Amino acid sequence: MRYGEIRRRSPKLTAQLLRVWESSVKATHSFLSENEIENIKRYVPRALREVPHLIVAGNDGGSPVAFAGVNGRKLEMLFVSAESRGRGIGGRLLRYAVDAYAVNELAVNEQNPLAVGFYEHMGFRAYRRSETDEQGNPYPILYMKKI
Repeated sequence: MRYGEIRRRSPKLTAQLLRVWESSVKATHSFLSENEIENIKRYVPRALREVPHLIVAGNDGGSPVAFAGVNGRKLEMLFVSAESRGRGIGGRLLRYAVDAYAVNELAVNEQNPLAVGFYEHMGFRAYRRSETDEQGNPYPILYMKKI
């Protein structure tokens, strides 16, 4: 497994990461309907282009299987394809983000208990809760800081 920061974000890479995102979301976000996933999916390419630091993990063939995005000291996104979950890839990406960018904050859907547990295991604790996500949808968000 190889990973590193990506500077050039080609349309091909964006399409590959969008597939990783969709695979991950369908495996972990059971609270979202197919329509909601499709609506959110429209915004993902822009987020991938605009996040200041994009770290991508690829398999031995070079295809992306996970990615993380960092803005300042905040983890903006972390997604691992369904097929690659449970192999420590998310942990390696998060440790890289903490070590390279001093990441100490993130937000996670409260309705994704596996992600909440993962971040707690990695040393983050909730300090605030919002009833809605950033778009005002009824998906509670936990704001977490590294302790």
